[in-house]
Amino acid sequence: MRFEGRCHCGNLEVTFHTSQRPEALVLRECGCTFCRRHGALAVTDPAGSLEVRIRDAGDVSRYRFGLRTSDFLVCRTCGVYVAAVSTIDGATFATLNANVLEAREALTQRPVPVAYDGETAEERLGRRRRAWTPATVRGLPL
Repeated sequence: MRFEGRCHCGNLEVTFHTSQRPEALVLRECGCTFCRRHGALAVTDPAGSLEVRIRDAGDVSRYRFGLRTSDFLVCRTCGVYVAAVSTIDGATFATLNANVLEAREALTQRPVPVAYDGETAEERLGRRRRAWTPATVRGLPL
């Protein structure tokens, strides 16, 4: 399956390839204040791929918080949070905000609440390596 998406103004565009049927993809509702305030629903597929394309890198905020182990990509023009990316041992992994997908309604799983507050940086990176989607970011050096 292939899904396309973007921020509201189109500065950040994504292509998400997944080996799973849309109705089988698990949506996660993170309890952190960043995700709650953005209304984010995360989707990943470790067997899939995500490409993030950025038209104007100057209009992208790379926000880091907490353990500072990933960059949360937010469009400075329209304010939409698109994805979080993390480089681990030279490889890039990402979690996608499913709300940016054009065919978002195809992902029908009820969101699963998650909390990662108790993780160490090492545990967090290990979980991301196992669970996040291999990713490529074009137009923004990581």
